[in-house]
Amino acid sequence: MNSEHEQTAGKPATVSGGGSGRFGGRLMPEVPTGERKIEHVRLCLDEEVGSVGVTTGFERYRFRHAALPEIDFGEIKLDTTFLDHSVRTPFLISSMTGGSKATGEINMRLAEAAERRGWALGVGSVRAAVEKEELASTFRVRESAPSVPVIANLGAVQLNYGFGLDDCQRAVDIAGADMLVLHLNGLQEVFQPEGNTRFGRLLGRIEDLCRTLSIPVGIKEVGWGIDGETARTLLDVGAAFIDVAGAGGTSWSQVEKFRSPDPVRRAAAEAFAGWGNPTADCIAEVREAAPACALIGSGGLQSGVDAAKALALGADLAGFGRGLLGSAVDSVEALDQRLAQVELELRTAMFGIGAGNIEALKSTKRLIRA
Repeated sequence: MNSEHEQTAGKPATVSGGGSGRFGGRLMPEVPTGERKIEHVRLCLDEEVGSVGVTTGFERYRFRHAALPEIDFGEIKLDTTFLDHSVRTPFLISSMTGGSKATGEINMRLAEAAERRGWALGVGSVRAAVEKEELASTFRVRESAPSVPVIANLGAVQLNYGFGLDDCQRAVDIAGADMLVLHLNGLQEVFQPEGNTRFGRLLGRIEDLCRTLSIPVGIKEVGWGIDGETARTLLDVGAAFIDVAGAGGTSWSQVEKFRSPDPVRRAAAEAFAGWGNPTADCIAEVREAAPACALIGSGGLQSGVDAAKALALGADLAGFGRGLLGSAVDSVEALDQRLAQVELELRTAMFGIGAGNIEALKSTKRLIRA
């Protein structure tokens, strides 16, 4: 990390000029459009779509305060590496959206913020752009984020519906991505009106892609979590990284409940509001099952303290999704302030336990069960 960044660490980055000015105000249309991607964003912002009866599990942990940290706050470093990519922070803007004009503008705003602050960046499923060229611009984030790692995203189940190597490479090319993540979202597909539920014999297709695509391929959930056993299975067939995307944040069965015209599916979705593996448990399990795994901890993170716990439990990056969405929709300034707040919270947590860098945080003995 250069000295200029160290001097300004924890302070909001300057937000002016360039692409940021194009999207200064609120991005969402004022009236419903019926477009799935826009309705997903709208529901995540306006409805109660969080898990019910299951938490992230981070509340079961706390840090033992170090009254004498023996480090200078101004010298705390947040830089780290992920799959040989250097990043200025251990944070990921998780895959969220794209596929329409409004959600494409959200992606550009997220990309510009990621570049300013040094966060890795994921985009929503690029499937729509692979199938419809006119939507590709809503995922082209590389121009706005030239230096940070970018992760393209596709539903793993699409490999059972005709998607092959060329389609996956097309998704990567559209996003200008360094990596591809395949998401596993079986329960969402069950409750989604357009759902694809043929998950049988999918592991072999995942392996074929992992072995043949020219960039790293990872696997993520969407909010119900990947446990240690499943992670080990995926890593054994060539997955380069795991994003646990655990329970305790957004429940996509709840999101799809609001979209479904089928009263049976809407009622059944309620039974799964508390489904899933808590994020903290997933991180700990995967790290134990695969000590050398490149690991992203996401799923319901709300603060830099949550991120600190995720990293101390074994994650290499901490991913934030819906917790950033409202700020991203509202304004460039609101998003930048939100990212700065998360960074300050992480840096302060590290100061509170005497961890001067991310490696020290990841090896701390000061995270204990509450």
